Amino acid sequence: MTTGEHVPEQSGGTARAFLSVVALVATVGVLTLALRTFVFVPYEIPSGSMETTIMTGDMVFSEKVSYYMRQPARGDIVTFADPDVAGRTLIKRVIATEGQTVDIVAGKMVVDGEELDEPYTNGLPSYPLERQAPNTVVEFPYTVPEGCVWVMGDNRTSSQDSRYFGAIPVNSISGRAAFVYWPLKDIGALS
Repeated sequence: MTTGEHVPEQSGGTARAFLSVVALVATVGVLTLALRTFVFVPYEIPSGSMETTIMTGDMVFSEKVSYYMRQPARGDIVTFADPDVAGRTLIKRVIATEGQTVDIVAGKMVVDGEELDEPYTNGLPSYPLERQAPNTVVEFPYTVPEGCVWVMGDNRTSSQDSRYFGAIPVNSISGRAAFVYWPLKDIGALS
């Protein structure tokens, strides 16, 4: 074999290898986009509104599959579009669903006349907020409108939630926060 005959084979092999790498990168990109769009999204928690369930700096997966089959339910921790700041995602716990009446009595959450057992608040009291979002009026008792849910942070003394912006539309929910994956000391399923 002469050197001239050998060079075209290497050139063809290099082109095939390059195309294989491009195809692999494109496949990984498409799969990543599909997973983020239809299955789960990772988030880093920037504030303490869900402490001690989720700590500031924790990284969580919010899965989307559950809500293809059912509506958000009381107790679910959900990610949703901030009704106050465009493009920002918040994370809170669903306390009540459409048609339910929410009240705050002596620092306790009451839904449809029953005081909630909320161990995730670590005994912190719930009170109405003195300040509310512009053009928002939240008065208690509050009946959750159709197609909406009432959400609150577990850290009741440090959370802007439905007490601030009112109930949120179910269609603004992007997923159910299901798992803390970082840091390792906090790793585990959320409930």
